Amino acid sequence: MIDINQLRQINLSERIAITAHAQQRLEERKISLSDVIKVIDEGEIIQQYEEDKPLPSCLILGMTIHNKYLHVVVSTDDEYIYLITAYYPSLDQWEEDYKTRRNVR
Repeated sequence: MIDINQLRQINLSERIAITAHAQQRLEERKISLSDVIKVIDEGEIIQQYEEDKPLPSCLILGMTIHNKYLHVVVSTDDEYIYLITAYYPSLDQWEEDYKTRRNVR
């Protein structure tokens, strides 16, 4: 299980590893690394993915520097934070609290 306080201790741009795929998504969605860092610093973990491989991951909900809700998915080895993805949650898929998934069929 990932602890938000442990993430915050290593939440520095030089300790966030971003894959080429994640970087592409950030650019497409106009999400900055500063937004990701702010969400980790001030947000809350709303879901744990303990079965993810090679490392467990979690979904963090927070606000961007422009006060927009943002979801950030990360994993960690306690030395680095690995950014998996970040996206603006949609009310089509999430309740108004952006913490609860809608039952979409």
